[in-house]
Amino acid sequence: MKFPLRLLQSLVVFLSGVFALFVFAGNLMDYDSNFQFVKHVLSMDTTFEGNALMWRAIDVTWIHHVAYIGIILAEGAFAALGIVGGILLFLRRNDAARFNRAKIWGFAAYGLGFLIWYLGFVIIGSEWFAMWQSSSWNGKDTAMNISMLWGVFAVLLAMNEPVRESARAD
Repeated sequence: MKFPLRLLQSLVVFLSGVFALFVFAGNLMDYDSNFQFVKHVLSMDTTFEGNALMWRAIDVTWIHHVAYIGIILAEGAFAALGIVGGILLFLRRNDAARFNRAKIWGFAAYGLGFLIWYLGFVIIGSEWFAMWQSSSWNGKDTAMNISMLWGVFAVLLAMNEPVRESARAD
């Protein structure tokens, strides 16, 4: 098989985009279920009773919708970057220079994914809005696992195909 690392990189970027597409589509098709998640996290209404951080809570419904729509749009952008990037990487796998230039799509996807799941859900959701205190609306572990995947996948994408020794007689 020619360029197996490039094939793997193409596949991983593409499948990351497919994952984000399913998340994006799920949020559109079942808007209210996941809106409830955002609403409860921002409202902090399921955190520990007597929580001294309640001053951070946001109980304004239109802000909940704006935040949720922002998340959905970001997930849609991640999906587009990953799917287009994976296809471009696959199509350019036989030309190292063109392949390496196409990696920007994957890096952009993983950077955006890191912003969504690590900054958005782990840092802001879990720590600022104390989502970790909620037994019913806590997505910290899932978001952390997804964030770690994007980091590992970005490192995989940064790797280069090993240089092949030419077949010659010494």
